[in-house]
Amino acid sequence: MSSQSGPLRIEGLVVARGGLLVLHGVSVEVAAGAVTTLLGPNGAGKSTLVLTAAGVLAPSAGEITLDGLNLVGARPESIRARGVAVVPEGRRILRSLSVRDNLRAATTRLPRSQANEAIDVALDYFPELQKRLNAASGSLSGGEQQMVALAQALATSPRFILIDELSLGLAPVVVRRLVPIIEKMAAEGLGVLLIEQFATIALELARHAYLLEGGQIHFAGSADELREQPELLHSAYLSHHRDTASPPRAQVH
Repeated sequence: MSSQSGPLRIEGLVVARGGLLVLHGVSVEVAAGAVTTLLGPNGAGKSTLVLTAAGVLAPSAGEITLDGLNLVGARPESIRARGVAVVPEGRRILRSLSVRDNLRAATTRLPRSQANEAIDVALDYFPELQKRLNAASGSLSGGEQQMVALAQALATSPRFILIDELSLGLAPVVVRRLVPIIEKMAAEGLGVLLIEQFATIALELARHAYLLEGGQIHFAGSADELREQPELLHSAYLSHHRDTASPPRAQVH
């Protein structure tokens, strides 16, 4: 899938949305061949970081570098071509199209033979989809739709994949089915940035961890370190709960 390479570096990222500053000088490094997790409560800026890395949002300061090249200002298709794929929150697949056509849509920049090979590689991760290739994607279960979204990203032959809210709206048993997929991605050389509401699962998968709160990084280190300091996560999510009067989404054990 991907050969080992240098990291994807996000440095000093400052991003505003709707006139409000969302990210305040955020720095995150995603290593190749490993899972890095970004945790934090709703509104912390996690999705903003992912959309900025994808080229959808423009930062007012900071760099996103890969192989020494600053990707800030590049169009989303150029960023994908450089090897950075994004699975946005909410399973944004083309629901009226078949599974096969969703995967074809993800490989339009490739020659037909390469596209077919890339699709085959992506489907190796999801044998369940082999039987549903001609089904309308909107008719699939939530778990299967998430598999399509992941397969779309994998079909672009990425070096790095940024996954925003892997388990959102999915049953725990479905999430557990996706865990070995993420492990396989990293084992085959992909750098994975995982944003996940279940902190226990994220820290189980990840080698490196970041905690984002109020648009700033409050922890950066190994996943083991953060696992051993659950009070940091509790503080971040409970503080957000008090500020917003909405239930925290992280499941921390």
